[in-house]
Amino acid sequence: MAVYQIIKKGDPILREKARPVPKITPNIEKLLDNLADTMYAAEGAGLAAPQIGISKKVIVVDIGEGIFELINPEIISASGNEEDTEGCLSIPGLQGRVHRATEVTVIGLDRQGQEIKITAHGLFARALQHEIDHLDGILFIDKVTEFID
Repeated sequence: MAVYQIIKKGDPILREKARPVPKITPNIEKLLDNLADTMYAAEGAGLAAPQIGISKKVIVVDIGEGIFELINPEIISASGNEEDTEGCLSIPGLQGRVHRATEVTVIGLDRQGQEIKITAHGLFARALQHEIDHLDGILFIDKVTEFID
């Protein structure tokens, strides 16, 4: 597919609420492929559509266990609390400590338009929360308790 340029901090699209996807089309399937290609090329663990300049509620996540694609994802429950280090492909070279839930349950659609429900723990839960935040215009720096040099 295609590798896109990742939008950097300061671009207003990163602060906008992304638009829901009303219908799965070939363009949405292509967007999923392009997000994955871009994420892997940048050696990231996740990527949201706004990070490549597209205001749609679409994310991909791969923490080394295979790719997860979610359209219109929503966190329906969260529990626990853990602080860990995060970075972001849209804010290269900056890392910080962020509190996140240790477990989340997320619902969304797969590329066939079927509803899926994922319960994630640890790093997978953190990555999902980070990418879903992007869909609401929230960056990890908004939640940082301490920046790391």
